[in-house]
Amino acid sequence: MRANQQQRILNMAILAMLLALVIVLQIFAGFIKVGPFSPSFVLIPIVVAAILTGPKGGAFIGAAFGVVVIIQCFSGIDAGGFILWGINPFLTALICLVKGIAAGVVPGVVYKAIAGKEPKDGRILVAAVLASLTAPVVNTGLFIIGLSTFFTETLYAWSGGTNVMLYILTGLIGINFIIEFSINAVVSPAISTVTKIATKKLIKKN
Repeated sequence: MRANQQQRILNMAILAMLLALVIVLQIFAGFIKVGPFSPSFVLIPIVVAAILTGPKGGAFIGAAFGVVVIIQCFSGIDAGGFILWGINPFLTALICLVKGIAAGVVPGVVYKAIAGKEPKDGRILVAAVLASLTAPVVNTGLFIIGLSTFFTETLYAWSGGTNVMLYILTGLIGINFIIEFSINAVVSPAISTVTKIATKKLIKKN
């Protein structure tokens, strides 16, 4: 009982720190532009939250990320998002929230499934790497699905009448996705190391 209470307190502290980090990172990321959108450096703390506190914790931090993005959309900090907000605020907000929450939930599920109940060093590394790499895939994938489903005419206008899917892959999100994926790939071993240390400490306490 006491161990569970300590775990809850620890999780709350972790989420509080990661929440602050997400807000700071996303605010500054808004000023780093690659095309009309910004690379999501906040995927790193979202993945850390998902791994250390589970899918629910990842969902919470992912939702916070989505809220910050929504604010950047209607405030005009995110130029592409501002255009979408002017067309349909509800759907723009929905896309931001859904992709953010999913980017936190899916890595948590992936990590939990691979690492197992009694994670070993080898499993932790593989689980952390795969969980880290799923975040940008989910985040970008749902963004593409949302735009393609709800903002078809806008995408066509942005593409200048060319092939919309080609424009999405090479112009709109291509560079962003590569940056996000590369960042997560590079930091995944570090995430694995942090996870190993945290796991060993929790095992000792319990």
